[in-house]
Amino acid sequence: MKIIPAIDLMDGQVVRLYKGDPNQKTVYSDDPVDIAKTWEANGADMLHVVDLDATLGLGSNIPIIKKILEQVTIPVEVAGGLRDESLILDVLKICDRVVIGTLAFKDKALLKKLLLSLGSERIVISVDHKDGEIVIHGWQDKTGIKLVDSIKEFLEMGFTEFLLTNVSRDGTLEGPDLEFLEQACNLENANVIASGGISNVNDVKDVKEKNPYGVILGKALYENKISIEEAKRIA
Repeated sequence: MKIIPAIDLMDGQVVRLYKGDPNQKTVYSDDPVDIAKTWEANGADMLHVVDLDATLGLGSNIPIIKKILEQVTIPVEVAGGLRDESLILDVLKICDRVVIGTLAFKDKALLKKLLLSLGSERIVISVDHKDGEIVIHGWQDKTGIKLVDSIKEFLEMGFTEFLLTNVSRDGTLEGPDLEFLEQACNLENANVIASGGISNVNDVKDVKEKNPYGVILGKALYENKISIEEAKRIA
């Protein structure tokens, strides 16, 4: 299981939101590059870098993301607001893989085109949900689509990489959503990254039992409730 720290960017700062709410923001650093180098030095397997401004239509942190990628050697996946082909291709020039959420549910034709040209390993489908129902547009819009049904459809299309977040748990330190994680991990060929709710070492142990590809560490890492070294020993 890969240990993957999240670096969420807003106004050039490293932040965490509570349940995705931009009005409930905690700032942890004004130096995202330093944070990235620290997590790499501590043994992270990969970085999950999220452009929250792009997700919410407020701007872009691409220049900062480029600086991060110049300074680290571990793989980096970039997420947030990647909703058109040119931007996705541009970002993939600098990072290892992109996380696509809203676009994946809005434009299946473009998604299939990207799959053919890029391959499944460079595209992570973000299946964000509230209690089993997919949400998009920065978690603002409900779709009525069931989580497991959506993953099955993407698997049939040829995708294998998924980022699973229960929005109700994200940034809460209330523990991971193990029920839906287990359902997703039980699907054949699905490499699932678990995200949201991790608060301590025991949560990481519980997640590992579901056999995901990786786990995202966010608020718990920034508030020193868990270290990358501790998580690595479990993984």
